[in-house]
Amino acid sequence: MTHDAVTASTGRRPGKVLAVHLNYRSRARQRGRVPDHASYFLKPSSSLTGSGPVEQPAGVELLGFEGEIALIIGRTAHRVAPADGWAHVGWVTAANDLGLYDLRYADGGSNVRAKGGDGFTPLGPTLLPAAQLRPDALRVRTWLDGELVQEDESSTLLFGFAELVADLSRLLTLEVGDVILTGTPAGASVAGIGQRVEVEVDSLRDPDRSTGRLRTDVVAGPELAAWGAPPRVDPATRADATGTRPASTEPRRPPKPAGPPAPAPPAEPAGADTPPVLTDDLRARLTRVAVATLSVQLRARGFDTVSIDGVRALTPGTRLVGTARTLRYVPFRKDLFAEHGGGFNTQKRAVDSLEPGQVLVMEARGVAGAGTLGDILALRARTLGAAGIVTDGAVRDSAAVAALGLPVLAAAAHPAVLGRRHVPWDTDVTIACGGATVQVGDIVVADDDGAVVIPPTLLADVLAAAEEQESRERFITEQVAAGAELAGLYPLGPDWEPAYRAWAADPPADISTAGPAVTSAGITTPADAARESTIPTTTREEHR
Repeated sequence: MTHDAVTASTGRRPGKVLAVHLNYRSRARQRGRVPDHASYFLKPSSSLTGSGPVEQPAGVELLGFEGEIALIIGRTAHRVAPADGWAHVGWVTAANDLGLYDLRYADGGSNVRAKGGDGFTPLGPTLLPAAQLRPDALRVRTWLDGELVQEDESSTLLFGFAELVADLSRLLTLEVGDVILTGTPAGASVAGIGQRVEVEVDSLRDPDRSTGRLRTDVVAGPELAAWGAPPRVDPATRADATGTRPASTEPRRPPKPAGPPAPAPPAEPAGADTPPVLTDDLRARLTRVAVATLSVQLRARGFDTVSIDGVRALTPGTRLVGTARTLRYVPFRKDLFAEHGGGFNTQKRAVDSLEPGQVLVMEARGVAGAGTLGDILALRARTLGAAGIVTDGAVRDSAAVAALGLPVLAAAAHPAVLGRRHVPWDTDVTIACGGATVQVGDIVVADDDGAVVIPPTLLADVLAAAEEQESRERFITEQVAAGAELAGLYPLGPDWEPAYRAWAADPPADISTAGPAVTSAGITTPADAARESTIPTTTREEHR
């Protein structure tokens, strides 16, 4: 039966198959757009199958395949919060979201006929228990006739698994056995008669946890009946199906670098014809939260390597918030520098293409023996409205750069010019800066403690949790200032929880900016005010 694997694991026949239209950053770059919110379509449960053949109707040109990670609901979910979403996933498996691009025009986005055919949702072959997996550490790979054509990780999703469950459950009940297809990465294309598509999902932390390869063999099917919408293909449809894009619809990009092409397509710069992830409201809220607090919340979600280590602000008191653009240097080599180091090189083009609110993050391999930024380039970045610059290399003319008022974090200051140690190579590719991976569009936040990189899909959740943490720590600070003991208070224990809730409902003004604060006893004295003025608004200890 088409649903045997799911039925065996859940004890019931799958009811709904819900699929996400666009969810991988790589696919969004390929499509030239980034959605603000997830959007979905339904596939009938009769489309479910396992490994085996799928028919391509005679006269249909474009049978598309899309390797995906499928979630199987294990607990009924209705109006669940994102923090609880993953707990309602029972199993994870591989899926192939098959579809006939020739009929997409007739469905208007619903994909009923284009993707709802019998056997058009292969799943399996093994269902992995979700409780044994990290949702942000899964990998999906797809092969066409043995050649790897798709590979991506769940950490790059625009909308995480828990968020999808929570979003869908706002209005409909997800029942045990329901299937969520979580989107496909770049590389999806078409398969023809006689070709084999294989999809596998595995754990990056434990490769032995694998679904095995889900195999789909394309076979010839009969021609579609004459009634109803006929197959129709045009150049744009063919480009969508095969993963190419006509030149007329290519999204705007910064100037092409002088170095060799990157191994992967360049990322779309944040703000280039796409809705901003970092809104003015989110930007303002981030400026009020300590980087140390954000670091705690990122670590709590398993993101342990998102701090850009070894960099410090040129000017004490610096606050930096922006979306990342990237620049990569390679080690100096005389012939390469002669070709790529002079004139309007990649470094200058990167700076000259900055847009308001963007942060240029430079990968200089931690080499502090030559400058990667000087005062003229910093001035240009400031004039363009850039949010700042971060480099794990050195800055020359450091006093002049600091005087500009542009937030800059660097590993060192050095008088030597770029060409002593570096060749500016490429821009807007995934880089490593200070031990952290940085992609175009990531959110970079920095203060005197250093800088962290926040994946855009985590921003709202991490920021809200950080604000709550700082609210609690402010309450704790006030109680300690009033003489309370630490036991049961720090971290906040159940005995103090009611008092905190009452306090949070009507908190006093910010003690870091307001006048004398009222102590827990309700008495304000000059001594109290003087004592409280020396206490930081937030603490920096990480709760383990």
